Amino acid sequence: MKTPRTAIRIAAIRLLCPDPGKTATFYAAAFGATVAPDGSRLALGAQTIELAPAADRGAGFAPANGTDFQHCALVVADMEAAYAHLRGVPGWTPISRAGPERLPASSGGVSAFKFRDPDGHPLELLAFPPGAVPPLWRDRPGLFLGIDHTAITVADTERAVAFYAGLGFTVASQGVNHGPEQARLDALHAPVVEVTCLTPPGGAPPHLELLCYRTPGSISRTCADGSPLATRLVFAGSGDSSTPLRDPDGHRLLMASGTFRSAALHEP
Repeated sequence: MKTPRTAIRIAAIRLLCPDPGKTATFYAAAFGATVAPDGSRLALGAQTIELAPAADRGAGFAPANGTDFQHCALVVADMEAAYAHLRGVPGWTPISRAGPERLPASSGGVSAFKFRDPDGHPLELLAFPPGAVPPLWRDRPGLFLGIDHTAITVADTERAVAFYAGLGFTVASQGVNHGPEQARLDALHAPVVEVTCLTPPGGAPPHLELLCYRTPGSISRTCADGSPLATRLVFAGSGDSSTPLRDPDGHRLLMASGTFRSAALHEP
């Protein structure tokens, strides 16, 4: 008998790692992540990152406008303090050229900093401006609060929106980011990027963000299934069991039915 379909949510982000144990150690030191006893999962606030072995260790780095680029945005309570803490943890490499950037009000007014973990997975620190912190992130304890969204670079916004609409995602907001702050943030020359926020039917966070570069243009790129760049989005509530999918730009999705284990990691 087929399992009934329920509202899809992003239950986890699965990172492929040459050495998952070392990756877990970095996330614990850099962000205060809670590591599951078996080392296969991390809790960042109420969100989950899964760690799995990578078969390919020589993946290289994806540029921000490559369709093999996917980052996790970590909400921080204080950007200056979070950046100072990160600078004391070895192993990561910057993407942003000049430290954290305060984007203009037309781009949300957030402060952001992009970098790569020791395996090359892109990450972003994200701080909302005072007075504009979403209710979900208000009054939470700690410096690193959780994962707000995962962002993927796409070649065609309309095509990507249509695909995810078929999974029940809805457009929450759309805008265009540009200017010198965006150039320093992405380490690109004069980028103009369409930003589309999609909310999964089961709610957020994390939600999904589509990045489509008008300038210098999104680059269609692929990577091997075992590459550290082959990040998976793990969806729960699909009614399908362990069904792998790819979106039109090659991003990997895993539909996992059943009760997803709590991100709070209370296992004995």
